[in-house]
Amino acid sequence: MASGTLVIDVERCKGCELCVAACPPGVLTMSVEVNATGYPYPRLHPGCTGCTACQLVCPDFVFEVYRADRDTTQRPARAAAPTAPTAPAEPPGGAG
Repeated sequence: MASGTLVIDVERCKGCELCVAACPPGVLTMSVEVNATGYPYPRLHPGCTGCTACQLVCPDFVFEVYRADRDTTQRPARAAAPTAPTAPAEPPGGAG
């Protein structure tokens, strides 16, 4: 299962609420507070999956989405493929 988080540029937001409607897990709500231009902005609540739906619908490029796959932290790292041993290089002009 994936998890994610957002960075929200509240000063860019114009309060259209498209992100709230687009959020599949329903973790965005509009603030009561307003930004410097007088618009409410989205607030993130726990449960973000990092799906990027908010980022895709936002006309003002308010969101930066960061996603982490919980499964990858539990898998062991892949071992490197073994390599064949190499013979030492001879000095120029041959031995001796």
